[in-house]
Amino acid sequence: MQSYTIGQAARLLGGPDTAGRWADADRVVTHRDQVGRRLINGRDPAAFSMEVGQGAHTEDGEPYTSARNAFPGIVTAVRLGDVSAQVGIQAGPHRLVRLLTREAVEELGPEVGMRATARVKSTGVHIDRA
Repeated sequence: MQSYTIGQAARLLGGPDTAGRWADADRVVTHRDQVGRRLINGRDPAAFSMEVGQGAHTEDGEPYTSARNAFPGIVTAVRLGDVSAQVGIQAGPHRLVRLLTREAVEELGPEVGMRATARVKSTGVHIDRA
């Protein structure tokens, strides 16, 4: 199995200080190699990064995003198909509709009446749950 040093895991998980603190707090399991370096088994940072990514937000609670054009509004429709789904948002005078995978919508959990932000980047619309 692939193992990573703290520095390598840091580049994958968000910085050397963060990876080191997570290891010190036993949030990821480490072991030592023959020269004494702390190593993390590859499956551990993979699972941990998914767990952390589920709640990835900035310090002020906003989700991390590279999209600049934000349309805060209210969810007006959620339609689930077998594979795809549709989410509608009314943002002031703007009605935005996004097609996504059903899995993405189920993970996001939008409901009619909840606040949400549609983010438009290039030709795509990204929806952030408020």
